[in-house]
Amino acid sequence: MPDVIIHHITSNWLVLIEAVTSHGPINPKRKKELETLFVGASIPLIMVTTFLSRKAMVGYLAEIAWGTDVWVAEDATHLIHFNGEHLLQPYNVNNDKGTS
Repeated sequence: MPDVIIHHITSNWLVLIEAVTSHGPINPKRKKELETLFVGASIPLIMVTTFLSRKAMVGYLAEIAWGTDVWVAEDATHLIHFNGEHLLQPYNVNNDKGTS
């Protein structure tokens, strides 16, 4: 099981959070394990690896799975999304949904 599971009611997402200090980052193998574990979920899965600092994240960058997110405690108001789906899309600072 992931370290934390949150049902984001507004978006109807299941957010699976892994602290890098407990299990390591959500790498492709771990992503597949979580997808298998939650195969019966009828809502989208959002997978997030958490770090205390950017410096701590650097050593794991090559391992982080595409299609997951990273949250860094020292930059708590931001997420890093590892996916090219929104590549080169402008960031709208007035959009409350955080499109980036």
